[in-house]
Amino acid sequence: MSDGLASADIQLIQRIIPHRYPFLLVDRVERIDGDKSAVGIKNVTMNEPHFQGHFPGTPIMPGVTIIEAMAQTAAVMVGVAKGLVDRRFLIYFMGIDAAKFRRKVVPGDQLQLHIETKRGGGKIFKFHGRATVEGELAAEAEFTAMLDLPKD
Repeated sequence: MSDGLASADIQLIQRIIPHRYPFLLVDRVERIDGDKSAVGIKNVTMNEPHFQGHFPGTPIMPGVTIIEAMAQTAAVMVGVAKGLVDRRFLIYFMGIDAAKFRRKVVPGDQLQLHIETKRGGGKIFKFHGRATVEGELAAEAEFTAMLDLPKD
C-alpha cells in the first residue's frame, strides 16, 4: 500500500485465522499498523446464512456477528504483527464491554471495522472496535481476548 502500512487479502486472512464459511466475517484487512490498529472490510451480502432467520423479510446483520467481525479483524492484525502466518494460532474472547448498536447493517452494506489496541503485546489484548457504514457508526465495543499459540 502507498501509506507503507500492511494489508491482508482473503488468502492471507485464511492463512492467519481458522474461520471459514459460514463464520469467516472479514474479507480484507487494511492499514495494519503493527499490533496498534487496523481496518477490516466486511461486504455484507444476502447470501449469508443468518439472514434466513434474522429477520425473514427484513434482513439485519446480528450485532454479535458485527462484534465477531471486529474480533476477527483484530486477530488478523495481531497475526500479521507477530508473524503468525501459517502458525495455526487461536484467539479467544475473554470479555465484551460497552457494546452499543447505532444503525442497522443490511445486505449491500460494506462494514469498515476500525480496531485499536488499548492494551496488549503478550498473550492478553484489549481492543476498542468501531463498525461503520459509509462513515456512519453502526456498532462499537471493547473486547478482551487471549492469544493461544501452538506449541512448537
